[in-house]
Amino acid sequence: MPFIHYHIGNAGYVKACCVTNINYGNCNTQSFDDIWNGEKINKLRAKFKKGESDPRCAVCLNIEKAGGKSIRQETHERFLLENSSEAIPLPTYFDIRFSNACNFACRTCWHGASSAWFPEAKQLKRNCADKALIQNITIFENFISETGEALLQAEEIYFAGGEPLMTEEHYLLLDYLIENKRTKLRLRYNTNFSILEFKGKNILDYWKQFDNVEILASIDAHEKLGEYIRKGFNWDQFVKNRDAIRELPHIKFKIAPTISVLSIANLPDLYKTCLELDIIEKESIYINILERPHFYNTKAIPASIKVKISKSFDQFYIWAIRNKVPQSVLSQFKECIDYMGADDLSKHWKKFIQETALFDELRNEHSPFLKDLFETN
Repeated sequence: MPFIHYHIGNAGYVKACCVTNINYGNCNTQSFDDIWNGEKINKLRAKFKKGESDPRCAVCLNIEKAGGKSIRQETHERFLLENSSEAIPLPTYFDIRFSNACNFACRTCWHGASSAWFPEAKQLKRNCADKALIQNITIFENFISETGEALLQAEEIYFAGGEPLMTEEHYLLLDYLIENKRTKLRLRYNTNFSILEFKGKNILDYWKQFDNVEILASIDAHEKLGEYIRKGFNWDQFVKNRDAIRELPHIKFKIAPTISVLSIANLPDLYKTCLELDIIEKESIYINILERPHFYNTKAIPASIKVKISKSFDQFYIWAIRNKVPQSVLSQFKECIDYMGADDLSKHWKKFIQETALFDELRNEHSPFLKDLFETN
């Protein structure tokens, strides 16, 4: 990652990736060159060249140890660094989070990644700023002046947020790429996929001009449970938006559920429902395993419920083999179960119950599905 990857996250800090606190600098106060060729990133490169791991990479290391696939492993598979000479090239892969602008307040999220979280976060004294919108990149023109040359030679730009499709700077960057005739690079999105138009701009008009677009739709469950987990999600609108992009067959569309205490039991049904409605192809699922906070981590589930979930997955495997579901998908499902069973974090279960009750009251919500699941008898 430090040889090919440039991640811009909260407050403009450039970090090793989106799940670690390894900080190289700040794109709002430092030049691109000072960060990309700076002391901090070169120190990490030197450590990795020696084959040493870094304790701040614990999220990936823990996922791998538990049988899941980490961002580290995924990056190895997707990007091959053929030339590892001392002359470090420009980044191949950008991950840009312009702001926390978002229209969802998902239960497993927080104010730093969603402006819609602000009212509840402020009420609970969990807000990380005194206003809803937090700009990570403060002046877009300065960002392009410093980083534009590197962006134009990149292989992939990954957009997340917040919600990238309701972030103005995202459209400005696409305009910049189009103006410079860089439409063959890969655009990859983690999006809640709730809107296709923003301030008079239709994202389909942009995607028509790019050769390689991949959508990772953040949907943790379907219908009412999905709407419960992700406040702001509307299942019918999601299906409608999926239909709208069928006119652009070059777009790769996948669902990208975040696997947490709230979503793991429903995963087989979500996958089957999306297949039945022709929302995805059989191989089109990209699973994210939640590590923190611990009370949403599937390892926190009591042993008796883990057994129940594992048995439901066993039934799914029988169905999946009969329906010729690819091994790559089965592997992702099995990684979820292996990860869930790798450790006992059930000491956090009480906190999960408390948090669920708290937000049920704040949002005047209740899910019978969750009540049935969490009956431990």
